[in-house]
Order: sequence, then C-alpha cells, then structure tokens
Amino acid sequence: MTEPAPRVVIADDQALVRTGFGMILAADGIDVVAEAADGDQAVEAVCRTRPDLVLMDIRMPGTDGLEAARLILSGALLPDPPRVIMLTTFDLDRYVYAALTAGASGFLLKDVTPEHLVAAVRLARTGDALLAPAITRRLVERFVAREAPASAALHRDLAVLTPRELEVLRSLGCGLSNAELAALFRLSEATVKTHVAHILAKLRLRDRAQAVVVAYETGLITPGGQPGAGPDQSE
Repeated sequence: MTEPAPRVVIADDQALVRTGFGMILAADGIDVVAEAADGDQAVEAVCRTRPDLVLMDIRMPGTDGLEAARLILSGALLPDPPRVIMLTTFDLDRYVYAALTAGASGFLLKDVTPEHLVAAVRLARTGDALLAPAITRRLVERFVAREAPASAALHRDLAVLTPRELEVLRSLGCGLSNAELAALFRLSEATVKTHVAHILAKLRLRDRAQAVVVAYETGLITPGGQPGAGPDQSE
C-alpha cells in the first residue's frame, strides 16, 4: 500500500516563497494544508490542521520561526508534533543550529531545487537524511563550541549504547549515509538502519539531524573528526 503524501504547512513572510513552494509541492501531489506569514500564524495553523511537516522560515516578523519551532516541537501544543524543516537563505545560519537542538529535522536553503524540496518533504517522516549530512556537520562544527555550553538540550548519556552503536553514531555524526555506513562496517543497509533506529530510540532523538548534534555535544567526535570502523563484527 502506498503511504499517503505528507500534509504540509508553509510558514514564510514572503508570499512569493509560500506560493512557489506550494505550487512545487502541489504539482507532486503533496497537500499544502495551510500557509503562514509569521510564527504566530504558523503555530495556529499547526494546531488547526495537524500537519505532518512544517517548512518554517527562520526570520519572520513578530514571533520568528525559531521560537515557533521550539513551541511546536516542545509537545505543549500537540502530543505528537509534526516534523519541522527550517528555511534559510544562508547555509550556515547560526539560528539553524539552535533549531536543530530544539528538535528541528534539518534545514533547506530557499534556493533549493524543486526535486530536492519534494524529496526532503517526502522523507520527512522516515527520520532518514532530510538534508545533506555533510552540510549539517559543517554547521554543527562551526557553532557547537560557541553554543553548546549555553544549551544542553541534546546532551544524552551515551552509556545506554552498545559499542557498535557508539561506532555507528560517531560515523553518522561525520556525515555518512546508510550506504556509506554499511560499506564502512561491512554490514547490510538493513542492519545499519536497525542500529540507527536503536540509537535514536535509546537517546530519545527524532532523527539523524539531532544525532549529529549529539555526537558533537557529547564529545564523541570533535570538529574535523573522521569516521572509522572498529573491529569487523557481523552485527
């Protein structure tokens, strides 16, 4: 059975951005259930329509996208909040890092190609790569040292992970995809997906984007760190 297309709210103070993104998504059969021009409207739209995903501009008048995302993702409004992808014109916007620690699933540049936009939205419910992990890593490396001491939102006790899960998390934090992880550890992609799912569940993370942040904030890897496999294991 084909999974239904995600229901999306688009929040951006520029009408042309909302219209353009809406047309791209609608052309691919994705339902845009509401639009919002500021953070307050975005929160209201989420409560009213209960979407699967919010495309949220960071910089908007009044309540900005970051505060709106924090409120939506806190669970105070809905027990099962939608995923949030931040929209920005800068690929190293410092606010994106804050959004990731608050629970956002990643970010997209506003000049994203239609194909990438549609792919990111359709992947939103899988917890897989909603954005290029290497870009996420670059952003985290730039801001983790500056921001982490003031925010321990994603600090987790890594002792709950097995040695293999620690290795997978370290390499995931370095930006490796499931296929690359499978090749590195000589595992099937299905086994890798199981390890990633266990990591997310044990550390109470929504998706891989947050796992990257955790890998840096806990010191599991440091800026510039490289992935590496441990002893060859079957699982």
